[in-house]
Amino acid sequence: MARPRLDTRTLLVCAAIGVGTGVLGAGAAWITVAVLATLPMVYGFVLGVHVLPGVVAQRLLRQPGVALATHLLAALISSAFAPVYMWQVIATAVLFGGIQEVAAALGRYRSWTPLRSLAAAVVIGALVAVAVAFAADLDELAPWAQVLYIVLAVLGPVAWTVAGLSTAAALARAGVGTPPRVKDATSRG
Repeated sequence: MARPRLDTRTLLVCAAIGVGTGVLGAGAAWITVAVLATLPMVYGFVLGVHVLPGVVAQRLLRQPGVALATHLLAALISSAFAPVYMWQVIATAVLFGGIQEVAAALGRYRSWTPLRSLAAAVVIGALVAVAVAFAADLDELAPWAQVLYIVLAVLGPVAWTVAGLSTAAALARAGVGTPPRVKDATSRG
């Protein structure tokens, strides 16, 4: 069986999504230091913005590989605007895009429901909560801040996934991501 490929049209849509979400990712990267210094409990929520490339791409294009491709393109854009965070952004792209691809693969790339996207977001949020606990020195926070941190770390990717699903729906209504129309041989024009 031949490996599925991403055609030029699909890659162009992935690139457009990558540019838009990459700029948001760069913004998240730049505010990270300030967030960790002042409100570390919201860092997981801020980091959740990085789910957007895969959510929008998968919802619009419904093909294998689009989440990871779009994440990598978004990471390149983020790196251009925030080069000091290049490796963190690329690692996040591979991790989040990989999780979104695995979630789609578990459904044999046939289930593109919002519930599948939200389930992947919860998994990402749980990983974010664990990984970022080290960066935020969670044990140094008050108990209420620790609970808030964990809740926001899980809810961040979920909230950004809902925003991504909404964005994808708006783009689909505008005709982005829809398959090209094939002209009937008998029609004129």
